[in-house]
Amino acid sequence: MSNVEISPDHGKPVLSARNVVKHYGGVRALKGVDFDIYPGTVTTLFGENGAGKSTLMKILSGVEQPTDGELILDDESVRFASTVEAQERGISIIHQELSLAPNLSVRDNIFMGRELRRAAGVDYAEEARQAAALMTALEEDIDPLTRVADLRVGQQQIVEIARALSVDARILIMDEPTSALSANEVQVLFKVIRDLTARGVAIVYISHHLEEALEITHHAVVLRDGSMTAKAERADIDLAWIVRNMVGENFDLGSPPTGHQFGDTALSVQSLTVPDASNLARAAVDRLSLDVRAGEVVCIYGLMGAGRTELLEALAGASHSSGGQVLLEGRDITYLDIAQRIAAGLVLVPEDRQRDGLVQTMSVGRNLSLASIGSFVRNMLLSRSGERGIVDDSIRDVRVKTDGPAAMIGSLSGGNQQKVVIGKMMTTHPRVLLLDEPSRGIDIGAKAEVFRLLAQRAAQGVAVVFSTSEVNECLSIAHRVIVMGRGHIVAEFGPDASKEQIMAASGESVAA
Repeated sequence: MSNVEISPDHGKPVLSARNVVKHYGGVRALKGVDFDIYPGTVTTLFGENGAGKSTLMKILSGVEQPTDGELILDDESVRFASTVEAQERGISIIHQELSLAPNLSVRDNIFMGRELRRAAGVDYAEEARQAAALMTALEEDIDPLTRVADLRVGQQQIVEIARALSVDARILIMDEPTSALSANEVQVLFKVIRDLTARGVAIVYISHHLEEALEITHHAVVLRDGSMTAKAERADIDLAWIVRNMVGENFDLGSPPTGHQFGDTALSVQSLTVPDASNLARAAVDRLSLDVRAGEVVCIYGLMGAGRTELLEALAGASHSSGGQVLLEGRDITYLDIAQRIAAGLVLVPEDRQRDGLVQTMSVGRNLSLASIGSFVRNMLLSRSGERGIVDDSIRDVRVKTDGPAAMIGSLSGGNQQKVVIGKMMTTHPRVLLLDEPSRGIDIGAKAEVFRLLAQRAAQGVAVVFSTSEVNECLSIAHRVIVMGRGHIVAEFGPDASKEQIMAASGESVAA
């Protein structure tokens, strides 16, 4: 049930796009799109990765300029040459991929480029006060002077939201604002959105979390292959309507792979303890033990701060443990580094693909071959034919939609970038595959493909462990669901568990 007041009469649009076209070389990203934004309402934009959603939002916020078409703001034809011009007219955007400066503080990131000044210079005290007030409004206990690099991805997402809220915007565009947030944090954001719309702010909301988006929207628009395919009021929208107009058929995330027997224990975690990087006096993972068998798919669910990411990073060797053991097929790998664990057969697909999973200045092919580069080096020379074979096989295997191996990684949609990260790790032929939030920021079609890949690898005998903050994903391909809380395993369920059981075990409130 929606918690927003629905009215089909939204009045006059505050901002409209008329017949907007955008070309990137020979690619038509937008094909004559009409789009209206109304004051005091939430307009939700649905579509698969590559449908043109982010391109349209970049045009509306001054990041990009249209190849053709017109923007109309307050009955006036406008063309924004930059985001600064758009902000001056009251338009602000939260981008899908985090755009923070990790070496700067939370305060400095929020006010970067529009510092508060007084006669003596920048008023850092007032910036810190306003940053603290924004953190309070978002119910997040983050010190404004904390360096962004020291925050978890979800907390960085909160800072990104705070930066957009700090601008007194009439139109606020939110491109995947909840991709790294827990369910409780999403509800806090929704409270903020309702407060903003009550004050007349127009919200454009993009999300691949379909059921979540239905809770907040007033009306919806669907883009597909650069064209608008449908629009409707909230009263006329359900999940089936969204999926049908996005992808043309109902998708599900699959079911636990069957038809194969589990093998011996592939991964054994024994009393593992991982210190909390932000507070060394406490443990992010506290004496945790877990066994995963070959061919088994295990989902780790928990709220932010439960220790999911810290556990997976410690297992992969990306962070240090302070106690316990990690065994891979009976071999103690506790003291091996990341490269040695990859060589031994344990790999991690990280939560932040932009920062930790991809090299943005490299091509699709080079990104795919990075993890397995040692396998095609002969006498200190790189075998180009060997690399091409691995890359071509990987593109085909994980179904990356690309112009070819030479295409730059940044030209791919979020879903295809995620498949490149997974494909890169698959080229190492792992025995244990760890994935931290593998569906973050990707659409339902790409999500189904990712889970198909995981199920396929499990059927081939690979032990698969993935973490998620989306309870519906736990009920897809997992043979077993592990619920974490405050660094401990607090519950364990089989594939027949209910959404309510999993959420209740995590300490999360269950929506009626």
